[in-house]
Amino acid sequence: MSSGGVIRCKAAVAWAAGEALVIEEVELSPPQPMEIRIKVVCTSLCRSDLTAWLSQAQPQIFPRIFGHEASGIVESVGEGVTEFETGDHVLTLFTGECMSCTHCASDKSNMCQVLGLERQGLMHSDKQTRFSINGNPVYHYCAVSSFSEYTIVHSGCAVKISSIAPLDKICLLSCGVAAGLGAAWKVANISQGSTVVIFGLGTVGLSVAQGAKMRGASRVIGVDTNPEKSEGAKGFGVTEYLNPNEHDEPIQQVINRITDGGADYAFECVGDTGMVTTALQSCCSGWGLTVSLGVPKNKAEIAVHYGLLLSGRTLTGSLFGGWKPKSHLPSLVDMYLRKEIKIDEYITHNLQFEDINKAFELMIQGKCLRCVIHMPTN
Repeated sequence: MSSGGVIRCKAAVAWAAGEALVIEEVELSPPQPMEIRIKVVCTSLCRSDLTAWLSQAQPQIFPRIFGHEASGIVESVGEGVTEFETGDHVLTLFTGECMSCTHCASDKSNMCQVLGLERQGLMHSDKQTRFSINGNPVYHYCAVSSFSEYTIVHSGCAVKISSIAPLDKICLLSCGVAAGLGAAWKVANISQGSTVVIFGLGTVGLSVAQGAKMRGASRVIGVDTNPEKSEGAKGFGVTEYLNPNEHDEPIQQVINRITDGGADYAFECVGDTGMVTTALQSCCSGWGLTVSLGVPKNKAEIAVHYGLLLSGRTLTGSLFGGWKPKSHLPSLVDMYLRKEIKIDEYITHNLQFEDINKAFELMIQGKCLRCVIHMPTN
C-alpha cells in the first residue's frame, strides 16, 4: 500500500521548557518501513507530558511535539506493514510490543526490548525525527507526538481497536486509565477484602481506585492535598479521604493508626520519590506491597531504610500497569463497550486544538482530571 508523500499539517510545538505551546505548520515525512501515519482524532494531556514540558533536566530536547495518549485513524502505511491498512481505528502506544524479543515472549514482562520507552525524542527504527520546520528537526515525545493533526509511529506502537469505540473517550486507555487498572489487577493483584491506600487522586490514582473496588477491596483510602478531589473520588471507589495538610502527624502514621498497622497495598501515583518512601511506610509488615506508578518531576533516587524491606514489605514499579499493550488493550476496549469499566467519568474538559495551552493551565492548577483535545476534522 502506498505510504503517501510529505504532509504539511498543524502541530502544537514546545520551543522551550515551560513556554506556551505554539501552533505551527510542520512537515511530516511519509512513514518509513514498518511505520504507520495516523490522522489524530483525539488526544488528551497526561501528567507525564506536563512533567517533561516543565523539566529543566539536561540535555533539553526542544523544539518538541508532546502528546502520547491518543486515538486516530490510519492514513497510510510504510513498507512491510501488513497488520494495518488505511481507515483502521487505532490507539497510540508510548511503549510498544514487538512480539518477538525476550520480554515480549515472557508472561512476566511488558518491557519490550525493541520498542520500549523512547526518551531521546527520536523514532525507534533509525533514531531520526519525522517532523521538521523549514528543514530543521522537531523532536518526538515517547515516539508518539500526538499534539499534531498527523503523526507517525512504529506499527508496534499502535493497536487496532473496534471501529464502534468512541475515539473521543477511548483515547484515555492509551495511558492513564489502563495504567491504573493494570497496576491494581496485574501488578498488585489486589485481593478481596483488602485495604488499599492511594497517594494522588488524579486519573491514574482514581483508576487504581476503580480497579481496587472491582476486586472487592473493603477500604480504599485516597490521599491528596487538593480537597476538591475528595467528593468526586468516591464515585471511583475511594471510601476514605485524607489530606496530609489537615493532620499534625505524618500521613503514614495516620494511615498506620487507622488501619491497625498499615494497608495491604499502597500506590504512589504522584511522581514524587519521597512519597514512594511514605507509601512504603504506610504498608503493613509481612506482606504489604507498594507499587510506584508516578513519573518523578526532579529527584529520581528513592531512599528507603532496609528495615522496611527486611520486615516483609515489597516495593515494585509499574509501567503501563503491566499490560502488554497490543495484546491486552483490545480486551479493555471491549470491557468499556460492555460498560464494565468507567472511562467517560475521567473526562472533565473537552477542548479544541487551538486551546491546548488551557489544558496545561488546568492541570497545573489541579482543576482537571483529563482534558480531551479534539483535533480539526478537515
